[in-house]
Amino acid sequence: MIMERKFHPVIVFSFSRRECEYHAMSMSKLDFNTKEEKDDVEQVFRNAVLCLNEEDRCLPAIELMLPLLMRGIAVHHSGLLPVIKELVELLFQEGLIKALFATETFAMGLNMPAKTVVFTSVKKWDGDSHRYIGSGEYIQMSGRAGRRGKDERGICIIMVDEQMEMNTLKDMVLGKPAPLVSTFRLSYYSILNLMSRAEGQMTAEHVIRNSFHQFQYEKALPDIGKKVSKLEQEAALLDASGEAEVAEYHKLKLELAQLEKKLMSEITRPERVLYYLDPGRLAAYVKDEFETLDLELICYIKCENEFPTIKVREGSTDWGWGVVVNVVKRTPAGLGALPARGGGYIVDTLLHCSPGSSENGVRPKPCPPCPGEKGEMHVVPVQLPLISALSKIKVSIPADLRPPEARQSLLLAVQELGTRFPQGLPKLNPVTDMKIEDQEIVELVKQIEEHEKKLFAHPLHKSQDEHQIRSFQRKAEVNHEIQQLKSKMRDSQLQKFRDELKNRSRVLKKLGHIDADGVVQLKGRAACLIDTGDELLVTELMFNGTFNDLDHHQVAALASCFIPVDKSSEQIQLRTEIAKPLQQLQESARKIAEIQHECKLDVNIDEYVESTVRPFLMDVIYCWSKGATFAEVIQMTDIFEGSIIRSARRLDEFLNQ
Repeated sequence: MIMERKFHPVIVFSFSRRECEYHAMSMSKLDFNTKEEKDDVEQVFRNAVLCLNEEDRCLPAIELMLPLLMRGIAVHHSGLLPVIKELVELLFQEGLIKALFATETFAMGLNMPAKTVVFTSVKKWDGDSHRYIGSGEYIQMSGRAGRRGKDERGICIIMVDEQMEMNTLKDMVLGKPAPLVSTFRLSYYSILNLMSRAEGQMTAEHVIRNSFHQFQYEKALPDIGKKVSKLEQEAALLDASGEAEVAEYHKLKLELAQLEKKLMSEITRPERVLYYLDPGRLAAYVKDEFETLDLELICYIKCENEFPTIKVREGSTDWGWGVVVNVVKRTPAGLGALPARGGGYIVDTLLHCSPGSSENGVRPKPCPPCPGEKGEMHVVPVQLPLISALSKIKVSIPADLRPPEARQSLLLAVQELGTRFPQGLPKLNPVTDMKIEDQEIVELVKQIEEHEKKLFAHPLHKSQDEHQIRSFQRKAEVNHEIQQLKSKMRDSQLQKFRDELKNRSRVLKKLGHIDADGVVQLKGRAACLIDTGDELLVTELMFNGTFNDLDHHQVAALASCFIPVDKSSEQIQLRTEIAKPLQQLQESARKIAEIQHECKLDVNIDEYVESTVRPFLMDVIYCWSKGATFAEVIQMTDIFEGSIIRSARRLDEFLNQ
């Protein structure tokens, strides 16, 4: 339609690099260029690749791009080779590219407008979750539509692949851009550099006091006071009748939930729970420090007669009960990898999901359907430690789970069980059913039974006065928010920075970067020069002799762990020459994380090690430094060629430091 109506050139924005390439390849049979334009494209392309080595000109990433470019189709994202990105930008400016598939980075800093802009989705993955794009992001990308002096108006097309609230769309298209908020934070690099000057900590406090972050905080104080007054008025209007009774009921529910969580953390150990995760068991899950797993839609042909059922809860979202299909043990990611949670066991579970959960690139994991929404049943991999309940009940399943009708029949079976047991499905008792004799677990079971008796005997449990409970919950939320806002007004942001500065200074003293008087030592002066990688970890390796026994190939490979890089979906297979240095690196990272934790800094030890040590390119860099060609090393990983080049450039800068 766009080409027929001469709405080209068009930029098609996708929020995944692989999705950009997929869409471009799906159009590879279309042709938008004339013969003269094709000749121009080929000539420019041949001239551009002359800067490469002859063997690199035959890379798949280069050879596959020419046929697309000659047809007027191109891809632009950060994973492309730099020469290809520059070539695409040049051809697009000259009007030789009619359809460009790009990520949102193309809209940032590049003045390359088109007549039409297309959004393939209105949701993006921001590192934590899938969310709707913000108004500022929409304005930035849609602003590429319309060329000054050529088009009277620009055209923006949004492809909505799921139900979307009108207000959400309105806020996205017509809303105000997100305000500029300072994310100023203290780092060891900045602290050491400030301490190395005459004034030490006073200089650091001076920088904090005069920062934009502190200015924004002080400016917001009057608005916070107004919000507190408004919330206090709302709290005064809320119905307070029977508040003590509701508070008691609410407290019982919270205590019961905490006891059940503690119990499940004990009984979900592999040696205790695996026997009862036979196919067909009903079970429940809870999201707690959830490690994201890619969605796998698994269909089994050969199944047992009965499958256990399980119940799933993700944060405050109740998934309902799910059916255990299979339990598999995930193999270690490779030599030197961190141990997997729950022994690496994954429970493949048949869960009730939103429509569209099976579409590649739409969601990284399925989500529960909205109330009244007709969902789909899919098999989803879930970590073993996330189980929150096991039912005594098993359900029979069809021999083949591939047909949607077979999976939907299980949804009806689980819903029927919910009707038969309105008070909740019977759960496996760890003592009487699972035969666990551990005294701590026996005591926990007794406490849970006592709390359940109190809860069931409570007047509110029988009456279920929803209005009264909702009113109490809202009042509790309002009071909690008031306390937080008042605490924010009381606690000086400057004082928080002072406390953090004090704690970080303690870390630096323990690691030997500064002495008791705050004077920067040799180790600290070395850390002052490192801003590409983790300065504490790098200097620790330098001064503990880790690099002394390594040749320059091993040093380059180990140093690559400090460079941010895309996470590979493949298992990391490391040769023995670099496995031991990686283990030493992880041990040093854990030591630093433990010291920071001891000094009252909010650091999760496992997360720190995982985020600081990134071994995804170790083998690639090791082989490349030993003389392997670029064509050979790109076969060793699924990371984009452009990402490898960018990481290698940062690695060169890091090694120079």
